[in-house]
Amino acid sequence: MLDSIITSKTRLKLLIKFFVTSSNKGYLRGIAEEFNESTNAIRKELNQLSDAGYLVRFQENNRIYYQANTEHPLFQSLQNLVRTYLGFDQAVDQVLQRAGEVSLVSLLGDYAKGIDSGTIELLVMGDKLDKAYLLQISAKMEQLLGKNIQLYFDRDEEILQQIILYQQDDLV
Repeated sequence: MLDSIITSKTRLKLLIKFFVTSSNKGYLRGIAEEFNESTNAIRKELNQLSDAGYLVRFQENNRIYYQANTEHPLFQSLQNLVRTYLGFDQAVDQVLQRAGEVSLVSLLGDYAKGIDSGTIELLVMGDKLDKAYLLQISAKMEQLLGKNIQLYFDRDEEILQQIILYQQDDLV
């Protein structure tokens, strides 16, 4: 759907990266390596998106970083559009309706970084979670979205350690 409107695959990847989660940021060479594309193609799209006001530029540690402009009037609309394109809106709505007392649903892995890898990793935290239902609905959502879904629960020590390490890596 969105890929028929936005014909530049690089621009689409950038929109997914920056608008799936507003905290995602990146710099030119890092994004070029992540997307396995030339710096010129990435630079062109980053310049167009920042000139239009969709992205903000800032300097950090001698690098110019880009991030979604949360103050832009279309920020929420673009974020909703990207999330709808990825299928998150359907998944989250269905899970929250019957999952128990959910306190947090957090996106992990590649999608949290804005990379459409085909595997959606979600951490679900809360009391009295209906884990059997969550696993059942994730299987249905996999078929509906055509993507793999991996669920982690708040009591899963291994995934909590990975989240802590991931957050520490982002701070470095």
